[in-house]
Amino acid sequence: MLPSVLTIASLVVPAAGAAIVGGVRDARKTKRALKDVEDTTGQGDILEPHRPHRIHIVFTGISCTITSAKRGKKTILQEASGEAAPGRLLAIMGPSGSGKTTLLNALAGQVPFTKGMKLVGEVTVNGTPLQDAHHRVGYVQQEDIFFSQLTVRETLTMAAKLQFPSSANEGDIDKYVQHIAGTLGLSKSMDTIVGDQKKRGLSGGEKKRLSIGCALVGSPSVLFLDEPTTGLDSFQAEKVMGVLKSLADQGHTVVCVVHQPRSSIWAMFDDLILLSEGKCAYSGPADQAPRFFADVGYPCPPNYNPAEHLIDTVSIDYSKQDSEEVTRRRLEQILADGREWNLRRTIPAPRGTDASVYAPAMERPRSGFLRQLRLLLVRAWRQSARDSATNAARLGSSIASALIFGSIYQGLGLSQASIQNRQGLLQVAAVNTAMSSLVKTLNVFPRERVIVTRERSKRAYAVAPYFLSKVAAELPVGALFPLAFGAVVYPLCGLNRSWKRLLGFMGLVTVESFASASLGLAVGSVAPSADAALALGPIVMVIFIVFGGLYVQEKTVPRPLRWIPKVSLIKNGFQGLCVNEFQGLKFEPSEKGGSGDVATGEEALDRLGFGGKSAVGSALANGRVILFNYVVTFLVLRSRSPKFQPMEDLDGEP
Repeated sequence: MLPSVLTIASLVVPAAGAAIVGGVRDARKTKRALKDVEDTTGQGDILEPHRPHRIHIVFTGISCTITSAKRGKKTILQEASGEAAPGRLLAIMGPSGSGKTTLLNALAGQVPFTKGMKLVGEVTVNGTPLQDAHHRVGYVQQEDIFFSQLTVRETLTMAAKLQFPSSANEGDIDKYVQHIAGTLGLSKSMDTIVGDQKKRGLSGGEKKRLSIGCALVGSPSVLFLDEPTTGLDSFQAEKVMGVLKSLADQGHTVVCVVHQPRSSIWAMFDDLILLSEGKCAYSGPADQAPRFFADVGYPCPPNYNPAEHLIDTVSIDYSKQDSEEVTRRRLEQILADGREWNLRRTIPAPRGTDASVYAPAMERPRSGFLRQLRLLLVRAWRQSARDSATNAARLGSSIASALIFGSIYQGLGLSQASIQNRQGLLQVAAVNTAMSSLVKTLNVFPRERVIVTRERSKRAYAVAPYFLSKVAAELPVGALFPLAFGAVVYPLCGLNRSWKRLLGFMGLVTVESFASASLGLAVGSVAPSADAALALGPIVMVIFIVFGGLYVQEKTVPRPLRWIPKVSLIKNGFQGLCVNEFQGLKFEPSEKGGSGDVATGEEALDRLGFGGKSAVGSALANGRVILFNYVVTFLVLRSRSPKFQPMEDLDGEP
């Protein structure tokens, strides 16, 4: 019995891997789908810093609407047009809700797919459709989310290894990473962890520059950034924008959304797109924008920040009806004058747009399934094992719980009263083990969803290696806490005095812990957010507790609900613990004696409805729960591949 119980956990992961074998085929399909561009410069040049391919983006008539049954049709963008040139920094500005981020996402091909949305327009890159040049695009989101326990060096190196082929030399990768870090001013922070609320690491500005660094892996020629200065103080904001200006000066095409920049940042802008109410109020050189507004009757006051003046001028004041009418007429006048005012510049498209001119590593085949799994496993293990604050808190909680239960149930003995006390102890042990494991894993996928979506949109890896790496990394760390709990509570309470039974107890709570952790992963993959997962998980667990074998016997459960005890990890755990404990025990009769006494452990098991059950069978039942949860989690993650809104051309064709 004992060897079988202790090996349940080791059997689950291979079984889950077999069930997820379809994911391997997905990884191979992804690899075959990538273009294998011939490297005319030699293998040794893969990781050499390249001069950016000069990319000239022209967009025309971009409109975005969302139609829903409740709210009707809402216009987000309306016929926005403009251009972004190589070697220039283009800023997209406007009041809140003016469509800035939607326009940026449309240009980057990153508009999240939304039911009822229609995206129309034309975006060309050196005269070709944008989707044919996605490998040259880097995108930096507004939120700077990373694996908090990794250092800057590890974060950039991992991004590079996931992007480049396995033939890339380790030394070349290190030089490449050092070059990116030096460009972004991160050289002195290479061995600093990213950090989080529990452990201090990088500053806000350093995190933003690290985000830019991850986007620069693969040498993209175009860089899109969503509000890169949000949440930063003025000094850090200017530093970040200085980096972007430097990248533009090197030949990159840089497009960013900026919200009310200070005057020193405004001076860095080469071009400007000013939006209001989804319409383009200005599109052209930034230094000509104040003159345009002066010509239409709204000059910038002396010693006033031009950016603030422009945004104030095109904003609608909704505080009063009269104010709204006045500001709306002002905006309509600016829009009308802007259409008449010639804002267009003639910027010749760069010559030599053929891929042979510039063959970035992003066009090369990615690493295979096994290499992806190895890289992701290393990252997941570092993140899990280095989280000392969380691990220490979990270990302390496990030992504290064991001490509390041990003080309550100490010295159980073999009296008639000890039967009920044993059942109570084993039930709370099962519940405590399940709840502590559930809480830890509920927010694993919601917390990493942004990172995974960002990396998978670059086709850095498939779902299967990511999922298997998370499971494999969590198991060893997750096993420590139920083992510590069992090692402390078992001797304190004076349970069945047998080494075989002690190890059986520890094996059963460990398998139940894995089952609860797998439930947390499944709920977290389904839930839309971490808060939703933390709300849904305990509800599911309460249902499993009710049908956990102590409060309601399975044979008395209404027929439509009899499937719940069969899948309840609490019931399986409690049943296994009871069989492990009660089998072979003989209890002392009560002082008064009588027919109500329980003489043997087998009789106690019969009264619980566990007669004829085995500890191995209970552990195997939780093994099936683990496998089911893993398969559900994988299928949900696979179905949630990054999906972006297709852009229809101006004639209405996708």
